[in-house]
Amino acid sequence: MNKLPLKTRVQILNMLCEGSSMRSISRVCDVSINTVSKLLVDAGKFAATFHDEKVRGVTASRIQCDEIWSFTYAKAKNVRTAKSAPEEAGDTWTWTALDADSKLIVSYLVGGRDSEYAMAFMDDLRDRLANRVQLTTDGHRAYLEAVEGAFGADVDYAMLVKLYGKAPEGPQRRYSPAECIGARKDRIEGDPDIAHVSTSYVERQNLTMRMQMRRFTRLTNAFSKKFENHMHMVSLYTVWYNFICIHKTLKMSPAMAAGISDTLWSMTDFAEAMDAVAPKPERRGSYKKKD
Repeated sequence: MNKLPLKTRVQILNMLCEGSSMRSISRVCDVSINTVSKLLVDAGKFAATFHDEKVRGVTASRIQCDEIWSFTYAKAKNVRTAKSAPEEAGDTWTWTALDADSKLIVSYLVGGRDSEYAMAFMDDLRDRLANRVQLTTDGHRAYLEAVEGAFGADVDYAMLVKLYGKAPEGPQRRYSPAECIGARKDRIEGDPDIAHVSTSYVERQNLTMRMQMRRFTRLTNAFSKKFENHMHMVSLYTVWYNFICIHKTLKMSPAMAAGISDTLWSMTDFAEAMDAVAPKPERRGSYKKKD
C-alpha cells in the first residue's frame, strides 16, 4: 500500500490550516485532490477524538460563546432550486466557546442554530469545565434554555445584546450588515461581573477561523460541498489553534496557557500521533482478471 511521506502529509495539513484551497494544495504538493480529501477526513476524525480526550477539566474564569455562519453545498435560499442538493445542504453554523484568559477553544459544535444544537453545545461545554465560570453569550434566545438546562444555578451568566440601526441602502445592502449602535448587558443567572460581560475575544477568534479555513471565505466557490468535510476541517483547525499555533499576546499556545499541555505541538507531532493509532494496512490480495 502506497503512503505519502510524512513531510508531504505535514505540508498538506499545514496548508489546510493556512487558508489554502484543496485544489491549490493538490497542485503545490503534486498529489491528487482525492488524496488531500482522504487526508482531511483521517486528520479530522483523529482531531475530533484528540480534542475530546485532551480538553477536559479546564479551569477557567470567563467563557465567551458565539456562532459563526457558513453554508454547505448552497445557501439556504438556493437549496430548493439547487441540482442534487444533499439533505444537509444550506446554512451551517459553528458554535464555539472560548476561555477569555487562555484563548483556548473549550468546546465547538457544527450544525444548525436551533435550540437542540444550543443544548448539545452547552452540555458539552459544562462537561469540559472544572469550576464555576462567568459565561457570556450574544442575544440568541436559544441560549437561555440551553444554559439553564446545562448549568442550572451553578453559573454567572449574562447576555450581551447588540443594538442595530437601519440597514444600509443601495448596492451595499447586500454585503454590509446594519450598523451596530450600541449593546445592552443583561444579567440572566448568578452574579456576573458586568465589566467583563463581553464577546470580543470569541468574535476575534471567529475572524481567525474565517481567515484560516478557505471554506469559510465569503464570495468564493471554496465553500464546503459536504457537511462531513466541513466538520473534519473545523476539528483539524481547533487542534491547530489550541495546540500548534502560538498566540502572539500569550507567547505560547492556548493549550499551554490553559495548563492542559506542557509543550508546544507541531503539525509533525500531530501527524506522527495519527500514525501511532492508525490501523496497519492489510496486505492486498492477488489480482484476478475478470472473465
